[in-house]
Amino acid sequence: MEQKRIDRINELARKAKTVGLTETERQEQATLREAYRADFRRSLTGILDNTTIVDEQGNVVRHVGDAVKHKQSQ
Repeated sequence: MEQKRIDRINELARKAKTVGLTETERQEQATLREAYRADFRRSLTGILDNTTIVDEQGNVVRHVGDAVKHKQSQ
């Protein structure tokens, strides 16, 4: 996510705590937050897809991304 959009999320959060938001600003905040969460989930999925757990003998015990995908499909 672009820094400009993150800055806007923070700006709206500060304004919400001080003077409050208009309905339009609340909608914008919700849209920006959802986009941020989607980017975060995409990033985390990419990290987990490339993460493995290796035991003391050097054997690959588990691919973390595969386990997460399996759990989500249940």
